This record gives sequence, structure tokens and C-alpha cells, in this order.
Amino acid sequence: MLVMLIEDRMVQPKTVCQSCPMASQSGLPRWNRGRLRCGHLIEQSLREDPPQYECTMGFRVAELSE
Repeated sequence: MLVMLIEDRMVQPKTVCQSCPMASQSGLPRWNRGRLRCGHLIEQSLREDPPQYECTMGFRVAELSE
């Protein structure tokens, strides 16, 4: 499940991405083969946190296991 990290909370990407010109036609981040296509990977620390990405609009995106 993809989530957007905004300060101290997580929100569903559809609430943020639907106004982004880089989003898919369904208003979701362009996620393909485990990689965010409309952003870049943020440097990971040594902890085992899920990888975080920064989208072109400046939001952090992470994939959490369900």
C-alpha cells in the first residue's frame, strides 16, 4: 500500500495526487515495479524502514506492507 507522509501523519495518495500533472489518469502516483516514476529515492538510513521517495511536488511517498 502506498502512503504519502505529511509531517506526522499518513494520507492516501489519491487525496494528494489527483491535482498533480505527473499522476496517472486515475489520480495515483506512477508506481511501477516497486519504484516511484514521478519522483526519486531518498537516501536510506541503516534502519530497516521501507524505502521513501520524494515526488515532484515535494511529498514523501512510502510503500508499506499490508
